[in-house]
Amino acid sequence: MEKALPRDPGVAYPRCLTGRRACPPEDCGGPWGYANFIEAITDPRHEEHDELLEWVGGAFDPSRFDAEDINKRLTVP
Repeated sequence: MEKALPRDPGVAYPRCLTGRRACPPEDCGGPWGYANFIEAITDPRHEEHDELLEWVGGAFDPSRFDAEDINKRLTVP
């Protein structure tokens, strides 16, 4: 968080305005596990490549960031 702004009427809060990179998958093993995960999924010769891609649902782009998707997830039903 960088600063707090006045609320805009009709806007759902909390909301994400910007960011960088994808959130690590749940239960990937913390910072070291995430580094190993990225190494494995980006190297087709890695022994865990296929297994981890299947575990994550077939594809994962570590550089992807989607504020709209994050805001949908932040919305309380």
